[in-house]
Amino acid sequence: MYPLEVEVSIPNGNTHKLPTGLFINNEFVASSDGKTQEVENPGTGETVCSVYLASAEDIDRAVDAAEDAFINKWSTISGKSKAEYLYKIADLIVKYSAELADLEAIESGKPRETNAIFDVLHSADVFRYYAGKAVGAQDGKTVETEPSKFTYTVYEPFGVCAAVIAWNFPMSTLAWKVAPCLAAGNTFVVKTSELTPLSALFMCKIFKEADLPAGVVNITCGLGSVAGVKLSEHPKVQKISFTGSTSVGKLIQQSAAKSNLKYCTLECGGKSPLVIYEDADLDQVVKWAAFGIFFNKGEICTASSRIYVQESIYDKFLTKFKDHVEEAFVQGGQFTPGVNVGPTVCKAQQEKILGFIDSAKKEGGRIVTGGKIPPTTNKNGYFIEPTVIADCNQEMTAVREEIFGPVVCVSKFTSDDEAIALSNDSDYGLAAYLFTNDINRSQNYIRKVQSGQVFVNITFAADFRMPFGGYKMSGNGRELGDEGLKAFQQVKAVHINLSNRL
Repeated sequence: MYPLEVEVSIPNGNTHKLPTGLFINNEFVASSDGKTQEVENPGTGETVCSVYLASAEDIDRAVDAAEDAFINKWSTISGKSKAEYLYKIADLIVKYSAELADLEAIESGKPRETNAIFDVLHSADVFRYYAGKAVGAQDGKTVETEPSKFTYTVYEPFGVCAAVIAWNFPMSTLAWKVAPCLAAGNTFVVKTSELTPLSALFMCKIFKEADLPAGVVNITCGLGSVAGVKLSEHPKVQKISFTGSTSVGKLIQQSAAKSNLKYCTLECGGKSPLVIYEDADLDQVVKWAAFGIFFNKGEICTASSRIYVQESIYDKFLTKFKDHVEEAFVQGGQFTPGVNVGPTVCKAQQEKILGFIDSAKKEGGRIVTGGKIPPTTNKNGYFIEPTVIADCNQEMTAVREEIFGPVVCVSKFTSDDEAIALSNDSDYGLAAYLFTNDINRSQNYIRKVQSGQVFVNITFAADFRMPFGGYKMSGNGRELGDEGLKAFQQVKAVHINLSNRL
C-alpha cells in the first residue's frame, strides 16, 4: 500500500511532508480500491509523488461525512463562530504560504515567485473576505406587502454541496468555492484535479490545525469519469460548483438534472476579446495585452486570447507587441529566478496547444513570435514559447476554440460596430477587454458586448469583491462577491397573517 504521507522534494531545496490520502471526516485515508496516480512536475516530466484516487464508494463516504457534519455540527453554530474558523484558515494560509507556493508551483508549472505565491496570498484574502460575510450570511429582509401581513425573507444553506475544480489555479479555485460555501452554512465535498492535488492536500492539514469540525470539508482527488460523475449524480448533494471546460460543464449539468435537479454553478471556458483603439496609449496597451494572455502561461479562462486592433495602428502595435513579449517574458523552470512563463501543465496539454498553432499556420495565420518548443528549457518539460499569431480571421480554429495556453490571435478592425461584432462572434462570453481614452466609446462597448465581465484599460483584474462569471457557453451563476455567497444559498419567503382572518 502506498504511504499516507510522503516527503516531497522541491527543486529550490525545500522538502515538505505531504499527505497523499483522501481527506474524509478530518482523516487521511487510502481509497477503497487502493488506486493511486502519479503527480508530475511539468517542468521536468519527473514524478513528484503519487496520491490516492477516490472511488465511487469513497465519494459516498465523503458525502455521508458532510451530511452528518451539516446536521450535527455546522448548522448548529452561529455565523460568528463560522467566521472565526474562516479567519483562522486565512491566517494559517499566510503562515504556510511558502510551503503552499512550493506545492502549487511544482504541480501546476506556474513560476513560484512571479505567480504561485500571489495565488496563495489571494486565497487567504478570499477566506478573510467571506469570514466577514459569514456573520450575517442568513440575514434576509422584511418586505412591505399589506398591513395585515408580516412578510420577510431568510437565506438558508443547501446542506451538502460539492465542487469539481480545475488544474490551472488549484489554490485560488479551492478558496473561491470553500470559503463562500462554509460562510453560507453548508458543508462540502471537493474533487480536485488529478493533475494538481498537492496544494489542496496541504490545505487539509490547515483545516485540521484550524480545528474545523470533522466532515465540514472533505477533499478527494479523483478521475472525472468516476469521482466527478458520482458527485454530480449524488442524491444527497444539493448543489455542485464546477470550474473547467465547457464540454465537462455540460456533462455535469446533465448529471445534475438526471439525479435530483441539484443547483449548478458552472464556470466554463472563455475566448475573451481585447479591443485596441487608435486613441489608446499604445506603450501601455502592449504591456497589458501581453500580461492578459501570457500571465499564468495563458492557462486562464479569462485570457485575452483574441486581440482586435484598429487598422490604423495594426502594424505599429504588432512591432511593439513582439518586442515587448520577447523582452519581458522569460521562460524556464518554475523555481528559476527571473522566470515568469513556466511549462504548461502536462504533455497532453502541450500537444493540444501545438496542434492549435499548426492549424493557425495552415489556415493563413502568420507567426510573429514563438510558435514552438523553446530549445533552452528542459527537454523533458512541457514548454511552449509565448506565441503571437497575426492576420487571423474569424473562421480559424485558433480564433474560435479555447486554446488555454500562451497563444494569442491578432486581427484588425475599422469601426466601433465591427469591434463589437467581432467581440461577440464567439460561443463564449466570460470576459472582454477594451483600450480607449474615449469614455463614450467605452460605455457603448460595455453595454453591447456579450460578456459577464468587462475591463477597460486593464487586463485580468478579477477581484474577490466583484462577481465572476460569464454569458453564453462560458457557464452560469457567479462566484466571488455577494453573488458568490448567494450562489451557495437558497432564499425562503415567509408570510405571516397577523389578523388570523381569511
